Amino acid sequence: MQSLLNKKIVLGISGGIAAYKTPELARLLMQEGASVQVVMTEAAQQFVTPVTMQALTGNPVFTSQWDSSVANNMAHIELSRSADAIFIAPTSADLMAKLSLGLADDLLSTLCLARGCSLLLAPAMNKQMWEHAATQRSVERLEKDGIALLGPASGFQACGEVGMGRMLEPAEIAEQVVAFFQKKTLRGKKVMITAGPTFETIDPVRGITNHSSGKMGFAIAKAALEAGADVHLIAGPCNLPTPLETTGKIIRTNVVSAKEMHAAALSAADCDVFLAVAAVADWGIAKPSKNKIKRQGNTAPNIEFIANPDILLGVAKTVKAKAGKPYPYCVGFAAESTDLEKHADEKRKRKGVPMIVGNIGPDTFGSDLNQLLVIDDRGSKKLAKAEKLHLARQLIQLIAKNI
Repeated sequence: MQSLLNKKIVLGISGGIAAYKTPELARLLMQEGASVQVVMTEAAQQFVTPVTMQALTGNPVFTSQWDSSVANNMAHIELSRSADAIFIAPTSADLMAKLSLGLADDLLSTLCLARGCSLLLAPAMNKQMWEHAATQRSVERLEKDGIALLGPASGFQACGEVGMGRMLEPAEIAEQVVAFFQKKTLRGKKVMITAGPTFETIDPVRGITNHSSGKMGFAIAKAALEAGADVHLIAGPCNLPTPLETTGKIIRTNVVSAKEMHAAALSAADCDVFLAVAAVADWGIAKPSKNKIKRQGNTAPNIEFIANPDILLGVAKTVKAKAGKPYPYCVGFAAESTDLEKHADEKRKRKGVPMIVGNIGPDTFGSDLNQLLVIDDRGSKKLAKAEKLHLARQLIQLIAKNI
């Protein structure tokens, strides 16, 4: 899946040791389908060469505003007009200051001032430089002008110090660039998602769970954030990082049991959309043992089950009216071994929710691929087998249309 297919990105490089990461970033952007045109400042060429960037991108590298290879000798106009975005990585403190004040004394700063497209910056500098009041004034002005800042992060720096100012890693940056280009159809909306399995304790060392990996729910959380939503992810026990973690924009609540997930979901039910993606245990253990249950020969222990609370039904009962429409818009998920469409639609009607999504096939748990069957009161729609993030983006766009 190439999420940046046919996108044209001007990749600017300013002076800083973090420029050693930019060749890898260019490669990742191209893997996502983008065409990359590099523009370098004079200082940037002290850290990485134009030859390197030309070899990686297949395009000539521009370093001077007086470049006569451009027909009208106006590289600052020609480069920005054909771009979908200008992205500068690393962005030095000096360049941030110039851009925040509208100064333009070289090709890179001039084309940013003359641009007709979005501008994204990946700051990189020593921690004292980042924390300096002048740099923070630059940050405030840039954000007020609608310029997106990706990072920085805190960590070990080339100078030997540790703190805020380290440029994000290439994979983290590429992920955020992809997110930037997604349609913002849920901007301003609050979305709550449950994901992963639950774990029901039998004794201190044993419990009952299921095969859910959480991948589908986490993909939906990422797609919702990409679409501009404020996302609250309630995750059962699963070994997955928070999507787009370096943005710090997803609220994550970790739970273990179905009862914990139920309580967390009800406390966050004041949202616009709720997706119950988690594979919640229908039954819990009535009386978990405080001590490990010892084996008694071949005699199995007598374990009493009790029904767990119905999270989707519980949230659906909280539905209110806002702007003439019910909210939250509740979406259930169904994993069936037989008659998926029949059982899933029965579940939708029984829960009283407008949409339910069925997982097609027995091999979806733990896989990076999935097939979905989306059912609402207008009928059903099959989403063909694809990567879970691709399906998640399709599903989010369907929900956005409905609300």
